[in-house]
Amino acid sequence: MRRHNRMLFRTARAILRDDAEAEDALQEAYLQAYGALDEFRGEAQLSTWLARIVANEALMRLRKQTRRAAIVPIDASVPADEIAQVEMDMEKPDVAAQRSELRSLLESQIDALPDAYRAVFMLRAVEELPVEETAAVLGLTPATVRTRLFRARSMLREQLAQKIDVAVEDAFSFAGERCDRIVAKVLSRIAETRG
Repeated sequence: MRRHNRMLFRTARAILRDDAEAEDALQEAYLQAYGALDEFRGEAQLSTWLARIVANEALMRLRKQTRRAAIVPIDASVPADEIAQVEMDMEKPDVAAQRSELRSLLESQIDALPDAYRAVFMLRAVEELPVEETAAVLGLTPATVRTRLFRARSMLREQLAQKIDVAVEDAFSFAGERCDRIVAKVLSRIAETRG
């Protein structure tokens, strides 16, 4: 289990988008795999066989969640701005924190752009000024504005891609306590079924 835990957890997490649900799905999948070990024929790698079981369990849970989701009709008499305010008030703190972190990362990367590109990016992409207006503000030709915007976006993509590449390995970490907890729960449940 320890050899495959991280990959299998990430598989379940990718489908369910919830850590707790992914852990539950992984535990259930391990129990299913344990019960079906005699059916494993070795035609595929064990990790592939386990991943398929985890994916099926996660997909089944996702279907159940979708069926349970309640559809709340919006009263047409409620003004849109009131609905927007309620939605903002209901925003989860973790979503707000993620948005804040992403905004901070993006702002720092924009600040790192060379001056000529940063000014064009801010006016065109952030302030959404037309090309001609941006050119007039900065004393550039429209063609130069277009070129600098294209290059600024390319630089930002490259900078953000580098940051993402570094962070990908740590995404949905699964070491230590979480891994130990799942192994212990699965072994405990297996022991219960034997006894």
